[in-house]
Amino acid sequence: MSVKQIQEEILKLKKEQDVLILAHYYQPIEIQEIADHLGGSLGLSRLANKADTDYIIFAGVDFMAETASILNQNKKVLIPNPESCCPMAAYLTADKVKEFRLNNPNLPVVVYVNTTAAVKAESDICCTSANAVDIVKRISSEFKTKTVLFGPDANLADYVEQKSGIKCIKMPEEGNCYVHSQLTIDDMEKIRIAYPNGEILVHPECIREVRELADFVGSTGQMYNRVKNDTTVEKDFCIGTEKGLMERMAQDFPKKNFHLISEKLLCYNMKKNTIELMRYVLEHLDDPMFEVKVPSEIAERALIPIERMLEFS
Repeated sequence: MSVKQIQEEILKLKKEQDVLILAHYYQPIEIQEIADHLGGSLGLSRLANKADTDYIIFAGVDFMAETASILNQNKKVLIPNPESCCPMAAYLTADKVKEFRLNNPNLPVVVYVNTTAAVKAESDICCTSANAVDIVKRISSEFKTKTVLFGPDANLADYVEQKSGIKCIKMPEEGNCYVHSQLTIDDMEKIRIAYPNGEILVHPECIREVRELADFVGSTGQMYNRVKNDTTVEKDFCIGTEKGLMERMAQDFPKKNFHLISEKLLCYNMKKNTIELMRYVLEHLDDPMFEVKVPSEIAERALIPIERMLEFS
């Protein structure tokens, strides 16, 4: 059976069973094409909060489905592949957050949405790469401090510290995204030579030396909008984030030219979700293997920092 045929079956099943499909930009392009909504972490969090269906299939990694579950405790949230996890999120545990709090009393805890529900439950506020700078400014003002605890991505913490002037104590020092942290100065220099008139866009999860060689630093959604709002015809855009976003933009903006800065920019965890699994989940909506359910006692506590993030964004 072809991909197109599977997609058609998914669209039919989705309509018959009133299922909402959310997909992150890093998903395989054939999954992006059948999603009801596509976006980055913040946009999808907002959509999950407004869901009016009994079932939500979240094509992403585990922490994203957990966030949807926190926001929709009365709905069934499913993930196509339960093994689709985020290695960055694994850098920070609830116990580690408690330890950082003990060693740094009176400092606010800001955690990236790329964290487990248990970690969110120990935080004061959540953030995404799109709103991290503003969130840190707001929470530091509220706590009347020029220092915050920030985790788990050390490169994003460094970026926020640069842009806000507020010290970000990294929880932990080594936390990173294995995709974005692979980009090097050499990669940046090579792409600049190859496309001297192109615009280089990278993610704030990249190391500082890479960010400083870029023309634009932003979240997946911000990169997408940067391209969307550019009126230049046949312009070259050099993309420094996961390949899935470039594939989406290439489809949506066919008159522009896109180049991946490095072939290493591939998240194998995001790609564990497949179009075949999407169909299988729709055929087995009540199979507990695919359900992501955050326990109510954790969800209630984790909801507070998420709602504060949405309120500030």
